[in-house]
Amino acid sequence: MDLPTDLRLALTNRLANIPQKSIAATVERLSNRYRGGHPPAEGTFLHTSADVIAYAAYRLPATFAAIYAALNETRKRRPDWQPRTMLDAGAGPGTALWAASQVWPDLAQIALLERDDDMIAFGKQLATHARSAAVREATWQKVDLLGQWESEPKDLVTTAYVLNELPASQLETLINKLWSITTDTLVIIEPGTPIGFSHILQARQQLIAAGANIVAPCPHNLPCPMANNDWCHFAQRIARSQLQRQAKQATLSYEDEKFSYIAASRTKGLPIRARVLRHPQIRPGHIHLELCTPEGLQNS
Repeated sequence: MDLPTDLRLALTNRLANIPQKSIAATVERLSNRYRGGHPPAEGTFLHTSADVIAYAAYRLPATFAAIYAALNETRKRRPDWQPRTMLDAGAGPGTALWAASQVWPDLAQIALLERDDDMIAFGKQLATHARSAAVREATWQKVDLLGQWESEPKDLVTTAYVLNELPASQLETLINKLWSITTDTLVIIEPGTPIGFSHILQARQQLIAAGANIVAPCPHNLPCPMANNDWCHFAQRIARSQLQRQAKQATLSYEDEKFSYIAASRTKGLPIRARVLRHPQIRPGHIHLELCTPEGLQNS
């Protein structure tokens, strides 16, 4: 997949006037921070406007791909549902805003919560180039998710790549709050790593206990069969522009973003019999599939 044309052009235009060596150096520094795998003591990897711009070059396309894929799978399980209002918690540069407007074009009222002033400014600049009025007119609020904040209930609530940057002791409280303002569906996306999946698993268990129906990716509300021996994650391929390849000092024209996610709803989704967990293995005379089913993991 590729970024939507308006987002791709907005990002390219924003990066075009900045020396590529400068972006590449900042990207490398950010990459080293992220590889550390633990949230910094101050709670953020980004400290300057240059960091925000480099982050957009380094991560925005890949996180867009993951968020879009998770939301699109949610739509497939709820094909007749059309959310009108949305809140994204920990919005960054507005990546989920753009992805959701692609999946549900009739979104009309969108609120974004973000604590970093530079990130808010950058996100607003990108949004001015959007074709969607909902993206252009989205409301940005400076909010620390670990502090005191309120929101009107929203049809769709999302949070992406946020839990992994928060103290473990705060996750339960935040998940409860996000669910409390969700009138229909809450979607949580995390990196496709063992740590990322552990946060998704915690959210899954917590939301089921609160009465939620798991819409995606799980085909059931039963205990996760992968909880003790593996981690559930998916991959989405996204094209890289020339500027992004230069910023990441990469040669491939694409990258694969691995992610874990959960979509929990107050309404049941269309039932599915199983979820394919691995790339099918094509062998002479048959195809081997690893499936998640209500009866547990199955090889077919």
